[in-house]
Amino acid sequence: MSDLLGNILLLDTINKFVLLLLYMSYKGIYRPSNPKKYKGDQSNIIYRSLWERKFMNYCDLNENILEWASEEFWIPYLDPTTNRVRRYFPDFFIKYKDKDNNIRRSVIEVKPMRETLEPKATKGKSRKTMINESITYVKNQAKWKAAREFCADRKLEFKIMTEKELGIR
Repeated sequence: MSDLLGNILLLDTINKFVLLLLYMSYKGIYRPSNPKKYKGDQSNIIYRSLWERKFMNYCDLNENILEWASEEFWIPYLDPTTNRVRRYFPDFFIKYKDKDNNIRRSVIEVKPMRETLEPKATKGKSRKTMINESITYVKNQAKWKAAREFCADRKLEFKIMTEKELGIR
């Protein structure tokens, strides 16, 4: 429902536009304020979403993050959609000091929550969309399984950060 001016419909349209912007992909080059903390090629720090850029800024400016890198190494994984071994480049590696002053190392993947959940067929969702979401989900699960094994072998943590952990609506 709306008033004569359509205020509720307008608000609903604006809210949908804002959500669309949150999910849109943005790409750019990040220039660290603290380049000595970055471990890798400082001239080629690429973000592929605003969420990745936000996490880069956090790593760069947080005094408890001692070192960080973005897509500087790869993990082999078996792509279940092609049965081929492919390379997975995790979004981040961080070395940080926890609240007890212990030094910890983590591999971080930044993803929308919707890509971490098994896709559900809903009314209005096309068959093509369902297939694409399912392929993305299956590939992500294979990548993350390989990453967990890789990290366990090296005493690293593996974390998936979504909009919830990043403080994004």
